[in-house]
Parts: sequence; structure tokens; C-alpha cells
Amino acid sequence: MSSNFTDREIVEKTVRLGRTAKVVKGGRRFSFNALVVVGDKNGNVGYGFGKAKEVPMAITKATRHAKRNLVEVKIKRTGEKGENVTIPFPITYKYKSSVVLLKPAAPGTGIIACSPVRAVLEAAGINNVLTKSIGSNSPINLVKATIYALQKMKTKEEVATIRGIEPKNLFK
Repeated sequence: MSSNFTDREIVEKTVRLGRTAKVVKGGRRFSFNALVVVGDKNGNVGYGFGKAKEVPMAITKATRHAKRNLVEVKIKRTGEKGENVTIPFPITYKYKSSVVLLKPAAPGTGIIACSPVRAVLEAAGINNVLTKSIGSNSPINLVKATIYALQKMKTKEEVATIRGIEPKNLFK
């Protein structure tokens, strides 16, 4: 999917940098890992995890992995020019021991979220949403839970198609 985008259209956000030490006879050997979220601010977002002996290489690997794993998420645009971007409905998703609750918000609210969830929502182009993270606050698990929650969403047209009815008869 990343072949559809040029590098200048994609926003990269480094969510987490970690350092791991291996103790050897001569001292400690450090290696680094990076969690990166990328998106086009128009409903496509992905995450990547990279490890290397140096920080820049870890970030490069994570970014490459994230661009290969872009997924499309459902967003809801309102306002005259579509400037208010939120999610269609509230959703809760659990990934391992992290639970993420996402709720649509009114225009001007902004993104109320912790930094890993905020990075995913900003990269996807969502600008008005309320969130709550429950359980583990591991950045990797929160990023995955947020992306999976956004992927799980369906528009009312998709739900109507699945049920075999017209969208106007969906809520009757």
C-alpha cells in the first residue's frame, strides 16, 4: 500500500525509543529499539518496530516497516469544508492487557489522549476525539490497540451491505 504515497505526504512520529544492554566481559553493549507511527493524515496509518545498534538505524528500520504496514481507517468529516475529523461512533478495543476507549468529540475539542494513542490519531488525520486507556500503558500495546480499534470500525453503509438492507432502513 505504501507505493501509493510519496515520502512528503507521509507524517512520521517516533513514539518510543528504548535501550537494551547486553553485559559482556569487556562491559556493556547497547542496542536500541524504536516504535514509529506513520500516516497520511487522510485515513491511512501504520506502525513499525525496529531494532539496531544505533538510534538512527533503529528509527529508519521502524519507519520502513511502518510504511509497509499502512492500513485504512474510517473517519467522519463534518463541517462546511470537512475540517472537523472524528470517528463515526464510540469503540472499545482490548489488545493483550491494554484497553483503549475511543469516543467521537465535538468540533474544537482536540485530541484528548496519552502520547502513543495521540500519535496514531494525529497520523490518521483525526483531530477531535476523546480517549481513555485502561490497564497496561505499554506504548506498543496502546498503539496496536488503537490501530486495531480504528480498523474494526465500519460505516453505516458497510453495515447495511453486510445485513443486506438499505442504509436508510438500518435504524428502523
